[in-house]
Amino acid sequence: MDLSSIEIFKAVASHCSVTKAAAALGRVPSNVTTRIQQLEEDLGVALFCRDGKKMSLTREGSIFLSYATRLADLAEEAKQAVRPLAASGMLRVGTMESTAASRLPDVIRRFGSLWPDVSLQLTMGATRELMLGVLAEELDCALVARPPQASLDETRYADLDLGSFDARRIYVEDLILVLPPKHPDVKAAADLRVGTLAVMEPGCTYRRMAEEWAQDAASLRTLELGSYHAILASIVAGNAFGVMPRSVFDLLRWPVDIVTGEIGAVETFLVRRKGDRSDSFEAFHDVLIASRGRDGLPLPSG
Repeated sequence: MDLSSIEIFKAVASHCSVTKAAAALGRVPSNVTTRIQQLEEDLGVALFCRDGKKMSLTREGSIFLSYATRLADLAEEAKQAVRPLAASGMLRVGTMESTAASRLPDVIRRFGSLWPDVSLQLTMGATRELMLGVLAEELDCALVARPPQASLDETRYADLDLGSFDARRIYVEDLILVLPPKHPDVKAAADLRVGTLAVMEPGCTYRRMAEEWAQDAASLRTLELGSYHAILASIVAGNAFGVMPRSVFDLLRWPVDIVTGEIGAVETFLVRRKGDRSDSFEAFHDVLIASRGRDGLPLPSG
């Protein structure tokens, strides 16, 4: 048993899928499967129930998950102990509402425990607004969304150029189409039975991707709302459709059967101004990476 296997186990437990865990970790699925099998052999128990592609924790897996989390936390504390940072003061962090809700609660808890001398100030907004805030030095860093380079339309996303930033990929979100209950499955925008797209504010990357996907829909109207709860309420009422990260959809737990479909993947980057140096930023970055179960690497911009 090693720390790498523990982080792989945590990722599969979080995603309930080898394929999704492998994508989040930057590994091939066969490697993830092998490491889980080796861990189960070392422990002498089955950690997961396998139902097709879905992986759910066994009783023993649930017990081991609490220990795996403690071991990962202890490893992070040990890392900081031998490579201490002089993190203190205030760190002004911008974030999308979706990331704040689905990804940051545990990050904030762990960061506060490891770095009590740093005060986090969170500002929520759309990607474009947050990136402008970083450039204007109103924010020290921000978590922003950007479609993967392979699917990026540079004319539509020119204002999301990462060339002016130190940009580090943190998460890959599954963006899903959310339809009213009993809506037939949709393969293309022409299959939609509702003509209103419920979205967040302008400048939101998820909104742009939704508008881009739905551009072939007839007489499309836009309903701008202030939260994902409001968006989902409009969808449940049968008045609209929308898109949101699967991590947010899973959090909402709406008590009706809602139709969903895949739109694509969206990368979440932690960005700051090029040339900036901050121990508090590095400490925050390290906790973000530890929370998702892998070491992050700076990505080339552009």
